[in-house]
Amino acid sequence: MIQCQALWYTERGRIELRRTALPPPEEGHVVIKAHYSGVSRGTERLIHQGLIPRSEYQRMRCPYQEGEFPNSVKYGYALTGEIMDGPRKSIGKKVFVLHPHQSFAKVDAAHVHQIPDGLPLRRAALAANMETAVNVIWDTAPSPGERILIIGGGVLGLLIAGLITISGRNEVTITDKNPARASIAQLLGAKFTLPKIAPNEQQVIIHTSATEIGLRQALNHAASDGRIVEASWFGNREITLPLGESFHSKRLRLISSQVGAIPPSHRDQWTFAKRMQKALAHLEDERFDALITGEINFDDAPTTLPNALTNDSSGLMTVLHYL
Repeated sequence: MIQCQALWYTERGRIELRRTALPPPEEGHVVIKAHYSGVSRGTERLIHQGLIPRSEYQRMRCPYQEGEFPNSVKYGYALTGEIMDGPRKSIGKKVFVLHPHQSFAKVDAAHVHQIPDGLPLRRAALAANMETAVNVIWDTAPSPGERILIIGGGVLGLLIAGLITISGRNEVTITDKNPARASIAQLLGAKFTLPKIAPNEQQVIIHTSATEIGLRQALNHAASDGRIVEASWFGNREITLPLGESFHSKRLRLISSQVGAIPPSHRDQWTFAKRMQKALAHLEDERFDALITGEINFDDAPTTLPNALTNDSSGLMTVLHYL
């Protein structure tokens, strides 16, 4: 038996580490020694604050989750590490797996994704976010020359910008209320602006801020026949939108993007595993290191992680480091 610790979101606003024992892997399974795991700030903030809607309790479950919403849950889905037990040919491989924050993990070997040589395990913790970014771009389907505005300069918005600008076919602007995001946006090849001076007449708007004001801004800045891709999630919050104003006269389209399904345009040729390998390959770009702005020792998570999940936290991706 391997003794390890797992992070649990307990009653609203509390985090604790619980000890657990892993039996040796049976055939077809491997044991991973964790190095890093990424904290999905938006989703895990909602869990930490008890804001998961009842209707989403089952859809929100992550692989290898224990516990039930809205009570205590072991959660997380961005763990990187090294295989330490399993088939001989797999020992020592660096892998990514959708698994809660835990110092050791026993998983089905079919669920692990090998990390490309040269991709640091720390940066690979962005893989789940990058997978979402890939899906958003598939849902957006930008045409060459279209002007693109991304509302929200968080991890997802910056990853999307970085992927789009690689082609050099579109002008991409990120708008965010935090001016500190400007340097990272520029590093990734995008323009940056504060919300008050964001450009109008944008043919594509990707909304990632998870705020009502951000989605209203998307409606106001869209060009006629423009499309707005909603890539954020509001949990159990209800929002109101002025759909009685220019929404109809401008023939705007509001499109939902959600990583749990591959867009119809790609379903025939892509699997979830293939999409994840694509996401990991994109992360070989060392510029994405700039999106990891916080690191917490796993043992300190109960006292330190809540600060990174506050609504006014100015950081981007926080990773847990397993020493």
